[in-house]
Amino acid sequence: MGADAGLDSLLNTAREAAEAAVAIHRRDAGRVLLAGATIKARADYVSQTDIDAQEVALAVIQRNHPDHLILAEESDESVEEQLARWDGRPLWIVDPLDGTANFLHAHPHYCASVAVAVDGDPVAGAVASGSSGERWWAAKGHGAFKGGRRISVSSERPLSSAMVGTGFPFKILEVLPEYLGELGRVLPAASGVRRAGAAALDLCYLAQGSLDAFWEKILMPWDFAAGLVLVREAGGVLARPDGSPLDIATGPVTGANSAHLLQELQAILDG
Repeated sequence: MGADAGLDSLLNTAREAAEAAVAIHRRDAGRVLLAGATIKARADYVSQTDIDAQEVALAVIQRNHPDHLILAEESDESVEEQLARWDGRPLWIVDPLDGTANFLHAHPHYCASVAVAVDGDPVAGAVASGSSGERWWAAKGHGAFKGGRRISVSSERPLSSAMVGTGFPFKILEVLPEYLGELGRVLPAASGVRRAGAAALDLCYLAQGSLDAFWEKILMPWDFAAGLVLVREAGGVLARPDGSPLDIATGPVTGANSAHLLQELQAILDG
């Protein structure tokens, strides 16, 4: 099998797995609400929809690539425990329902996100929204797409003209004062700041040019893995605050439509 054929197979699986998860979202939308969810931690919920969506997504991956490993949000193991078992094989990174709190409140900003990393580098990913019907996908070296149409990041512009996406550190309140300082500096420096509650979708919006930049203090690998492929293939850049490339680990993420805007945003964040 050639390299392109292998990549096509991975991308097709990512799209199929995300679609399977979205079918569960549609099944439960408006029916599974906050009262039926379990609290994992403060303001961190898991519902039967999360569990069922993950089950069907993982079934697709295991059927198509039974020798691969999986890193999934609703595993019984922590992200560190799951990554400790990674032995170099292709690693699938799955968020069966990003934006669970939104879903449980019947807010439409939620999605499924599926990516696969080879040698530690995400090479294919898909994000699907059941509420809007939007679908995004990308593979390394082959561009980023939304609904079959190739997408790209917005034109380069100064931060003063940029729309910036963000996420609140609501699960780790000890970093909230630092974040509020960042928000207080970015708000007057940018054209606008938006927070909608599903980072995977925010990165799709960065890839398609609806956002010009993005930052969040804490993201899990399943929050950004598919978005990383999309933004990179759409011509944008994602990095750690120190400028180093993203790895498959929990931590802060910054991104923009260009290296120049990313540097400008990071300078404001650093104060």
